[in-house]
Amino acid sequence: MRDDTYAGLGNKLRGAERIMVVSHIRPDGDAIGSLLGLGLALEEAGKKIQMISPDGVPANFKHLPGSEQIVQSPDGAFDLIIVVDCSDLARVGNTLDGYAIPDVNIDHHVTNLNFARLNLVDTQSVATAEMLVEALNYLNIPIGAASSSALLTGIITDTLGFRTSNMTPKALRIAASLMEEGADLPELYNKALIQRSFEAIRFWGTGLVRIERDETMVWATLSMADREFAGYSGRDDADLINVLTTIKDAKISLIFVEQPNGSVKVSWRSQPGIDVSQIAMRFGGGGHSAAAGAVIPGKLDEIRPLVLEATRYLIAEVKV
Repeated sequence: MRDDTYAGLGNKLRGAERIMVVSHIRPDGDAIGSLLGLGLALEEAGKKIQMISPDGVPANFKHLPGSEQIVQSPDGAFDLIIVVDCSDLARVGNTLDGYAIPDVNIDHHVTNLNFARLNLVDTQSVATAEMLVEALNYLNIPIGAASSSALLTGIITDTLGFRTSNMTPKALRIAASLMEEGADLPELYNKALIQRSFEAIRFWGTGLVRIERDETMVWATLSMADREFAGYSGRDDADLINVLTTIKDAKISLIFVEQPNGSVKVSWRSQPGIDVSQIAMRFGGGGHSAAAGAVIPGKLDEIRPLVLEATRYLIAEVKV
C-alpha cells in the first residue's frame, strides 16, 4: 500500500497549488493534530492551504502552533481536497457541500468507506498522524517543529499516552523522530491528556455519581442538565470515558452524552477481543475495534436501554 498510494499522493500534490485539508466534526487530538501536521508541512512546502475543522478547535488543543489558522468552513475553489482522520463523509458535516468528491482520504479507522478518489487507509497505524509522518517522509516534505508538535499530539491522544493495545515499536520510533524535530513530549502529553478545566472535572462528577455496572459492562450518563450545572461548554464527555476504562474487570465501558439537538452521543471502549466498531456501525457510527462511537437520534431514556441490550448481545456472541 505504501509505495503506490504515497506516490499517488505525491503526484496529486505536485499538480496542486491551492489545497483544502479537512477533518471531522467533534474533533479529537488526532483530527486536529493531523489537520495541522499536514497543513503546516504543505504550507512550508509552498502550497496555499486552508485547514477546516467544522466544529473549530477544542480548548485543549489551542496551544498548538498554527491552530489559529484553522477555520470552520472553506472559502473559494481548490485544486485538491484532502480529508484526514474520517471514516466516512458524513463525519465532515456540511463542509464539502457544493464541492466535488474528495481527492484524497487519509485515515486509520477499520470502518473507513474508501470514499475518495485516492484512499490511503491503514488500519494497523495507531493514528492518522502516524500515517502522515510516513507519507511526508516518503515524499521528502520536511516536518518542522510546529508540524511535529501537532502530529505527536495526534499519536499521544489516539493511544492514550502510548498505552492502547494497538501500540507498536514503529509508532514509538515515529514519536521519537518527532521529538528530534522539536516536539516537546512532556508538555504535549500534559496539555492533551492531563490538564482539565474546573468545568470539565465538575462535569465528570455528575456522571460518576450515577455510574452503573453489571457483570460485563460499566456505563455513565451525562445529560444536558449536567452540562448546564457544570458550566461545561463542549458537546463531548470531557474524556470521562477514559476514566471508565480503568475499572477492573469491565469488558466494555460506555458513556451516554445527551446532545442539544435531540440526539445522544454514545462512546464504547472494549478489552481486546471485542470489536465495538461493529456495534457502533449498527447505530450509524464507526471507529476502531477497541474504541468506537455513534450519534443516535432520539431521547436519552429511550436510546440507553437499546444500546445496552445490543452491547450485552455482542459480548455474549464473542464469549470473552
